[in-house]
Amino acid sequence: MRIRSFVIAYILVVAILLFADRRPSLISQTHYSHVVDLTDGPSPANARNIGDSKTRIIAPAALVPGTWTAGQIPPERLVAPLVVMDLDTKSSSSAQISLDDIAAWETVHGMIAPGSLIAIRESDTVPMRLRPATAPLPIDHDAAQFLIAARSTIGFATETPVDLKNDRSLALQLALHGNYIVEAASRFTKLPETGSLVIVAPAKNLKQGQAQVRILAMVR
Repeated sequence: MRIRSFVIAYILVVAILLFADRRPSLISQTHYSHVVDLTDGPSPANARNIGDSKTRIIAPAALVPGTWTAGQIPPERLVAPLVVMDLDTKSSSSAQISLDDIAAWETVHGMIAPGSLIAIRESDTVPMRLRPATAPLPIDHDAAQFLIAARSTIGFATETPVDLKNDRSLALQLALHGNYIVEAASRFTKLPETGSLVIVAPAKNLKQGQAQVRILAMVR
């Protein structure tokens, strides 16, 4: 059953690429040089099944019952501009990105494109083995609300598994705006801050709110 789900996920990736090929504003006017697999765990060539991956999608239904499950997220929300922000704990005691951090990022890189997925890259000074098993979304409540409302984000990607139990208000806003979270992704250090296209590929028939997922970045 796991192998079947993995095959379905691959078929969805191909379908999404074909869909994206019809969106000239995203693909045809930009040359992408390579693809980075952001899925944690062995590469598909070496993995026995998708169960070897730690990367999961937290769909809106996992936050608010009755909203989209992983398989119900519209395809156009699974292909998006990818924005990478650094969580630098060396210069701040906060473990979350703030509104000031977003303003500083946009001063350098320009306004975040509407409909982006925000990947939060954690500092390399904290080894993966020392990071907590789960943590709050590494962006504070006000900053996340701003991105959802003012930048029309479609979701967030993190390197650490996320626990939203202590911020139910944010969980509600994420779900009601159709935002999802891809947790325990990897290889963010191989990405530029802007210019990439992300493809998130849950199996189309998934009825769960949380499920293992494939995430790929097309990099210029």
